Parts: sequence; C-alpha cells; structure tokens
Amino acid sequence: MAGMTFKEMQDTLYNELRLMHFPIAVKFVFSDAELDDFRKNGPEHFIPFKPMTFCQWEIAPRMKGQTVLGTRENLWCPNAKFAFGWKRLDDAEIAAHERYTLNPEQARRFVASKSRLTGDELKAVIVSPLADAYFTPSTVHFYCDNMQAYHLAVDYMAALDTHPLQTNITMNSSACGGNVYSHVTQKANMLPACSGSYNSGKTERGEINFIIPGSQLEAVVRRLLERKAKYGSSSITHPGDGFPGADVCKNCPVISFKKAAQAGK
Repeated sequence: MAGMTFKEMQDTLYNELRLMHFPIAVKFVFSDAELDDFRKNGPEHFIPFKPMTFCQWEIAPRMKGQTVLGTRENLWCPNAKFAFGWKRLDDAEIAAHERYTLNPEQARRFVASKSRLTGDELKAVIVSPLADAYFTPSTVHFYCDNMQAYHLAVDYMAALDTHPLQTNITMNSSACGGNVYSHVTQKANMLPACSGSYNSGKTERGEINFIIPGSQLEAVVRRLLERKAKYGSSSITHPGDGFPGADVCKNCPVISFKKAAQAGK
C-alpha cells in the first residue's frame, strides 16, 4: 500500500478528530545542506520579526497555516534554548526555576533532568502545518482537547503496540521540552501547558499537548482509519457516531433520538 502524503494525514486527522488547530510538523535541522535546501527549494516561509518563544513560533502554523523558520538568533525563550542545546545549564536557568521548586538544589536537579538535544549542533527549527511539511517531521505536535488527545493516545498505543503510555511532564517547558523528549526517545507524549506556553504560546485552558514522533504518525492515522472502516466512524466513545467524544451518558434512556416520520411518506 502506498504511503500517505502529509496532506492526506492532516486532512484525516483534522476532519475525523474535529481538530481546532492544524497539526504542527516540527523539524529539527542539524545539517547545513538540509537548511540550504529548505531555503532554496522549500515552501513559502516566514521568519520571526523579532526574537520570541518557540511556542509563539508554533502559533503561525497551527492558527494561520504558515511555515516558520526559526534559528538561534530569533529565539528568545531560555527554556527552549536549553532544550535545543543552544544554552548551557547556568545559574540564570536554575534561578528561573526556583519559584517552582523547594530550593535551588532541587531546581538544579529538575532542570538537569529535562530532555535536551545533544550531539550534532542544531542549525534551525522549522514549524509548519503538517500538510505543508517539506521534510519528514521530527515530531508532530497537536494542541487539542481532552477527548481528541484520548483518541490519539488510544490509536498510538494500538498502532505501536505499547501500553500503558508513559507521559513526561517537566516544569516550564511543555512545548519545547515536550517535542525534544518525543524526538530523543521516539515516544509519544501527552502533557498539559506549562506557565510559559499558557501565556506566551496562547494555549487555551482546556487544551492539552499531544506529540508523536514524525516517523510513527502514519501508523497512527492508518489505525484511526481501520477503526472507522470497522465501526463506522472515528469515535471511540460512541462507535458509529460521527463526533469523537459526544458528551452523552452511555446507554442513557433519556438522551436518545429517533427518526421522525415525514408527512406524505
């Protein structure tokens, strides 16, 4: 069976899960040749007008359908710089986490335990709507609600034959650190917004992050389509119902509907 295009995967996920935002293709670029190729041959893209946070970069692809090329020079957020390997563990980073922790020593241990990109130097980060991904994404990041995240998690666990799904939540680095964790470990992650991504990244109170390694996404989408073919819809909570996550009490005798008789028939 031929592989699905990124556009086909985005259309399926967007329509079947009723997503509010485009899935974000996150590409960590470690090669000068890849970066040059993207700049010369890639799709129309934008660069930050001034330094900002990684989760602010992601606003453009998920809300406006724009591709953003981000580099060290236009990244302001120290948490993202640390996660991307663009900043070492220093006193300023520890001090920034003291308000979350019991003491400076705990702050140091907690920051040091976060996932980081190491090895080859990161050249840039490209964030785009999944449909417009130029490269196979390093990760695919969903800003979604509770039920959408649950559907993604269930299909991921079935498709990748892994259970239970272990999550990785860190202080003050949900978007940046969450994507790095999934890329480094090649595992999906589900985590709430952090204080930075809630404010800077404009994450709504009811939204949650679900992140899947890019190489594993097609298997998850195909699993979703298998369920739809077998049960009539993508809904897990109400198989056959077109809406994934209908808020109706299961088997409730009151909240039910039947076809009305039509006059003349």
